[in-house]
Amino acid sequence: MKATAERRSDHAALDGFQAALLADDAAELYDRAPCGYLSTAPDGTITKVNQTLLTLTGFERADLVGRRRFAELLTPGGRIYHETHYAPLLLMHGEAREIALEIVAADGTRLPVLVNSVLERDAAGAPVVVRTAVFDATERRAYERELLLAKQRAEESEERAKVLAVTLQETLIPPSPPDIEGLDVGASYRPAGTGAEIGGDFYDIFEIAEADWVVAIGDVCGKGVEAATITALARYTIRAAAVRHANPADALETLHRVLWGTQTSRFCSAALTRLRRSASGWHATVALGGHPQPLLVRPGTAPRRVGTPGRLLGITATGRSHDAEVELGPGDVLVLYTDGIPEGRRGREFYGEERLLAAIEQHHGSAQSLTDDIVADVVAFQGGLPRDDIAVVALRVP
Repeated sequence: MKATAERRSDHAALDGFQAALLADDAAELYDRAPCGYLSTAPDGTITKVNQTLLTLTGFERADLVGRRRFAELLTPGGRIYHETHYAPLLLMHGEAREIALEIVAADGTRLPVLVNSVLERDAAGAPVVVRTAVFDATERRAYERELLLAKQRAEESEERAKVLAVTLQETLIPPSPPDIEGLDVGASYRPAGTGAEIGGDFYDIFEIAEADWVVAIGDVCGKGVEAATITALARYTIRAAAVRHANPADALETLHRVLWGTQTSRFCSAALTRLRRSASGWHATVALGGHPQPLLVRPGTAPRRVGTPGRLLGITATGRSHDAEVELGPGDVLVLYTDGIPEGRRGREFYGEERLLAAIEQHHGSAQSLTDDIVADVVAFQGGLPRDDIAVVALRVP
């Protein structure tokens, strides 16, 4: 019996020792936790605080416990938020999580923190104590500021890119078609999507000699600044080549050799038309480099395609363009366009050449109103956001 009593006494002593160790560990964990801890009375008065929070803020325990309220540690803006949001949220839901605040440290500096709080109530439901964990958010706040600055820089860069795109596009597309005696000329252009990205479609109308004009329309593969560079190269190469070569096919051959020699992955299609005044109207010579055939509409006859298809420019060493002759008389309309018109898509349905032909046949206004109406119809078909650039030129003999 005596031995049994002694063993019971020894076990009790051991249990007491272990309990004391656990209590000491819990106290040490609370005081040296990796985050600040504090407890407050329902009115906000600080009743308990750990060493971690004291180290973070620079306060002494005597400066806080029983002397200050938690809200008094916050910045003026933080106090307002505490009264209008934090405290009501805590009272209503019994907890508040990841609340971003700033604590004013003992030396006056501001410490960004994240706060988690829980409200404990007694059996009658009355508030008893608020327990709060305070996490140092200095590094996180710096990271968030850097993210915000990066976002602002990206937005500014995007805005500059949009301005650059518009400016560059304006240098590649004539502001309006020229006035040509004896010929009604219309031209319209619409970049893909919202128009913020530089497209590859282009057109140009320029005079070689008196009553001798060249009309060019083309489509460079891709979009962006690189495509715009090739677009500028193609446009000015055509201008120079048209002066040296009387035949459009030879001018396109020059453009092909220039693109082939650049060793770029970009290529383009183009349609080149030489217009010379004749006794009955205009004599047109058309050459194609991988481009859709222009459409000729004559009063009382079905529309027909003009020109001989040729190979894309700058993509293969074989093949070449060929000239096709056509006379344009009074009432005739020649329409040149890029593939953004027939290939305009709405779901799986294409705009197609039938709609284009119908739009041309049904129109009886000026060449400019014709091109404007075609572009508007294609854009509307695609819900206001065309998938590809659109360029169209109409040549109408009055």
